[in-house]
Amino acid sequence: MKTIAQLGLTTLVIIALLFSCKKADNTSAEATADYATTDSTAVSSSAAVENKDSKQKFIRTADIKFKVKNVVKSTYAIENAVAKFGGFVTYTNLQSNIHDQIKTKISQDSTLETTKYSVENNITIRVPNTQLDTVIKSIARQIDFLDFRIIKADDVSLKLLANQLSQKRSTLNEKRVEKAIDEKGRKINDIMDAENTLANQKKANDNRTIDNLSLQDQVNFSTVTLQLYQNETIKQEISASEKDSNAYKPNLGIQSIDALKNGWYILEAIFVFFLNLWPFILICLGGFFLYRKYIIKQ
Repeated sequence: MKTIAQLGLTTLVIIALLFSCKKADNTSAEATADYATTDSTAVSSSAAVENKDSKQKFIRTADIKFKVKNVVKSTYAIENAVAKFGGFVTYTNLQSNIHDQIKTKISQDSTLETTKYSVENNITIRVPNTQLDTVIKSIARQIDFLDFRIIKADDVSLKLLANQLSQKRSTLNEKRVEKAIDEKGRKINDIMDAENTLANQKKANDNRTIDNLSLQDQVNFSTVTLQLYQNETIKQEISASEKDSNAYKPNLGIQSIDALKNGWYILEAIFVFFLNLWPFILICLGGFFLYRKYIIKQ
């Protein structure tokens, strides 16, 4: 009975230990999952959220670099999300960077080509200021590893106000100058000076108007710059090998026949060459016989 009791106690201890280990593993797994979720979604910031009750005007920008599973698929997902929330893409540069290429001959007519490359894409998007936080959270779903994220909110309320006041002053000055030009009894030189002053005033007013419109556009639409990349990818494909030049040489029989032909052609060429020299040969023979006939006999 004592042995049975000891066995039962030992069994209970083992079961308790196994249960504790399983619980610890589950806790660890949950913590890891929570960390991964937090790490991939904690990309936005309060700087990206617009306060509708605030009187300030903010130009919001974001710069994010992160790794994804597949750059092409993530690019399409991001572009769809941007269009869904009323934004648009102003720049995208999708490219593959080749790191290494290796060609391995695996048979007489086949070669295995191994290419190591990485894909990246730089994207610039414009999104409505009210949707910036939503778009960034949608982009966060594509993140596998976050390198960095920078979100800025620059208050341009005073600058907009300064431009508006400057426009009002410029408009008043224009009216005064126009009134001065319309007055009678002015000299032509005075009128020309006034016209130039009026033109400068209008140009300055136009520049402030354009500057205000540009600022307002940046306030209404936030600019987000994204840098996407993925792990190095290996691509392998089999292609036909280029044959060696020796493979195109004719067999020995054909080469022998060609050699005989070439020899005959050379012999013909030599014969024709000497035929072309017959006057010189004839002169040489005549000289030789005259030499033997007259000079040797003497």
